[in-house]
Amino acid sequence: MTILARLGGVALGLACMIGTAYAVDADQVRVDPNKGQFQTVYGNALPPIGYVEMCAREPKECRAIGGKPVHLALTPDRWNLVYQVNTFVNGKIAPMSDEELYGKPEYWTFPTDAGDCEDYLLLKKRYLEGLGFPSEALLITVVLDEKNQGHAVLTVTTDKGDFVLDNRRNDVLRWNNTGYTYLKRQSAEDPRQWVSLTKKAPANSGTVAAGAAKK
Repeated sequence: MTILARLGGVALGLACMIGTAYAVDADQVRVDPNKGQFQTVYGNALPPIGYVEMCAREPKECRAIGGKPVHLALTPDRWNLVYQVNTFVNGKIAPMSDEELYGKPEYWTFPTDAGDCEDYLLLKKRYLEGLGFPSEALLITVVLDEKNQGHAVLTVTTDKGDFVLDNRRNDVLRWNNTGYTYLKRQSAEDPRQWVSLTKKAPANSGTVAAGAAKK
């Protein structure tokens, strides 16, 4: 089933009609439970400054709902929806830095036609929540990429591992197959609180690099 059908056509348009031939059955992503498919949390962390500023502007987007960690059952239907949302948003939004768009090094917002990495993931999170995914399973995550530059992705926590929606690729990969170094992510209990995914906090961990707009 397409995203268009699930959302009743709201805001997505005909471009969303992605064929189910691209769907991956959940059975194909089963792995040995000892292979580290779940990210490890090491304690508290500071949220990115762009996220803090967005919450100040739009507090409803960051409200706590008394949640708890969720490992969502990764059914074939859910896997297909995750793939469709990732692919649709990647095709809908043009990569452009916050400096180019807003004249600021970092500005988190929901994009309409252009944005950088955190804007992509905010829109994906909103669409997935609209499709019935619990917000506790959709966690904003900050990483270092292969060039040691800041980047942001959306982590979906499932019973078959933590999977990453990335504006740089349409494939939805398990976190430990991306080649990234994971720094921190939102807490499932309270989206305003962040947790560390590394034992040692890196320098300049409160920002996401402007270069993260690149696909």
